[in-house]
Amino acid sequence: MGDAAGVGPELIARLFAQGLPHPAVVYGDAGILARTCRALGTALRVQPLDQPGAGTTGGVIGVLNRWQALPPDLPAGRVDARAGRGAYEYLCHAIDDALAGRLRALVTAPLHKGAMHAGGIDFPGHTEILAARTGTADYAMMLANDELRVLLVTIHIALADVPAAIDQAAETRAIGLAHLACRQSGIDRPRIAVAGLNPHAGEGGVFGDEEARHIAPAIAQARAQGLEVSGPWPGDTVFMRARQGEFDIVVAQYHDQGLIPVKYLGLDEGVNVTVGLPFVRTSVDHGTAFDIAGQGIADPSSLRAALAMALKMTTRHPG
Repeated sequence: MGDAAGVGPELIARLFAQGLPHPAVVYGDAGILARTCRALGTALRVQPLDQPGAGTTGGVIGVLNRWQALPPDLPAGRVDARAGRGAYEYLCHAIDDALAGRLRALVTAPLHKGAMHAGGIDFPGHTEILAARTGTADYAMMLANDELRVLLVTIHIALADVPAAIDQAAETRAIGLAHLACRQSGIDRPRIAVAGLNPHAGEGGVFGDEEARHIAPAIAQARAQGLEVSGPWPGDTVFMRARQGEFDIVVAQYHDQGLIPVKYLGLDEGVNVTVGLPFVRTSVDHGTAFDIAGQGIADPSSLRAALAMALKMTTRHPG
């Protein structure tokens, strides 16, 4: 459910009200979801569960909560330590059930990092929690929509720390995960483009040498392994070329380099995918939207797109 004070509960209620393509269970707070359903004027019924079971569709939202119940008057649109800690607990319980084979995939609504930190949890976000709890060393964040797929070499670190985090091993790992993500999406022979770190991809060393020292050798290594990968390409043009159909995915070097192009195309249909986990995990590509939480105007399009992508990827996931 994500942060109960954000738009997550409304997105879920609207999604269930519109009808699901596959049964699902919600890990979250039953009281908050029931309050949300009433506020939206839906006829949905919230049913607490002890185990995920077969999930629910139609007019019933099955909710599983192994943590404490949130107060019924929890304010919407505000940072609250209880909601932040709850978002973490719901996620951890869902991860454990996915690892145990009780779930086909995880689809996550947004959490709020500040609220989670206030609740005593020191993680940058969903991705790092998922990796730590599953013991996954090789993982990456991919954002995708109908026009563009982007996978990141580095994720939630300061821009000043990015160059030191880039080496041949990190690049090789990201290229391999980009190949895996495309294969799971139904692309048999993915065409992978790798963006440079520096302006003009270093301009032959004039603007930096990370391309020559780390990125190009990783590309050569991946080619030797049979992958169709090219670059390093200048970051100011490679995303446009991918959008025009030249590449199936772009490996970007840092958070904003990769996510700005995807999000500029619109948040409505964007999906965040954690690649490399032992199960499929997708998410909305937007935040908790505290500014509109509780107002009944949140758009569930990104959550619906995340569910659709999860269903598609579960048919091809190696786990």
